[in-house]
This record gives sequence, C-alpha cells and structure tokens, in this order.
Amino acid sequence: MTISTLATTTTPTSSASSTVSNSDQIKLNNQIAGNFTTFLTLLTTQLQNQSPLDPLDTNQFTQQLVQFASVEQQINMNTQLQTLVSLQQTAQNSQALGFVGKTVTVNGSTAPLTNGQAQWTFNPPSPATATFTVTDSTGQTVLTKTGTVQPGPQSFNWNGLDSSGRQWADGNYTLTITAVGANRQSVAIPTTVTGMVSSVDLTQSPPLLSIGGQTYTLNQILSVQQPTSSSALASLF
Repeated sequence: MTISTLATTTTPTSSASSTVSNSDQIKLNNQIAGNFTTFLTLLTTQLQNQSPLDPLDTNQFTQQLVQFASVEQQINMNTQLQTLVSLQQTAQNSQALGFVGKTVTVNGSTAPLTNGQAQWTFNPPSPATATFTVTDSTGQTVLTKTGTVQPGPQSFNWNGLDSSGRQWADGNYTLTITAVGANRQSVAIPTTVTGMVSSVDLTQSPPLLSIGGQTYTLNQILSVQQPTSSSALASLF
C-alpha cells in the first residue's frame, strides 16, 4: 500500500479560501483524501482490511504518515499566504485611496496643459546649457527653447504658446531636456511632474493613481505637497 501526492502548486490570489483545491488533494491508493481527517479514515479502513499474509511494513507506514504531514503543512501554509496577500492588497488599496485629491510629485515627463498652464520640475546636477523641447500627444514638436541652467530644483513653466504665438489646446504634453556641460559632455536631467490625484484604479494590482490623465503606481510618488508657484525659467516664455 502506497500513498502518492499530487502537485501542490498554488498561486496566491486576492482572497483566501478554506476549501482545498484539486491540486492540493492527496491520494491514498488512488482514493482522494482532501484533508487530514479523511486521510486517517481511509488509512484506518485499509489497515483493517489488509491481508494478514502481507501486512503493511512499519517503516513504510511511518514514511507515508510523514509524507502526508508534509503536504498537509504546505496546504495550510498556502492558505495562510493567501490570507496575507489579501490583507496586503486591502492595505495597499486603502493607502492609494488616501491620495485622491492630494497634490503629489512623481517621476515623469508628461504633464497636462490646463487653462494655458503646464509645469514640469527638474534638478540639474551641474551647470549646463539645456534645450527644452515640448511635444504633443502625437509626438509633434510644439516648442523648442534653449537656456542656461544651474544646479538645484527649479521649474519649467509653459503657457501653451508656441514660437509663432499660437495657443495650443489643453491636453497632455511631454517635455524633453537635452543638456551639455562646460566640458561639452552630455548632462542627464530627468523631469518630474506635479499634479493632483484625480482617481484610483483599484482593479489593477498594484493600484494606479490618475494624475493629469497619466497613471502611476504608489512607488513612483516622490513627495506630497501643496502646489508651488516657482517659475525659475518663466523668462523663456
């Protein structure tokens, strides 16, 4: 008489379940034993009906019990992990909902133009000559300006006008900064975007925050603050 175990691969889900799935069941001589009590009932019945001329070996019996105990422990562990995942997702959703209506700063290069105003922030690591290029959602270049930047946090404000004085419609626009230092070597200047969290998509894992029509995860938030009106490069426009 032998005990065989089925595969016990379990993928954590958003909710814990106390029901043992088919992949987490155990077979005793091709009979399904979904839990420890059922297993012991089957085992006891088969021991009572075993052949006196060919009884079960004691070592084999002990090995089979140890084998089942190991699988049963794994099933219980999987259930506990499912519960932990569910609690973690609930906490994450609650945290995401707490950002709705708040102004946050995230790593990004796309900002909304609203009522003729768009803003990006950046922090050059060293003095450089920088070219600022604004493009629309189709990739068309809207504006190109060049200026000298110094180290430290500062903002890039755009009033929605291109070089010919045309007013562009409200929408999402992307800022790209290419810069060179005094030694003519390239200087990387990443941008950040500040905006209000308008909604949260809880159907995604992790939840997605909507900021200016773009979506971001919680780990992309750099800071939470009140809107500022600094305009270090306002003279460019």
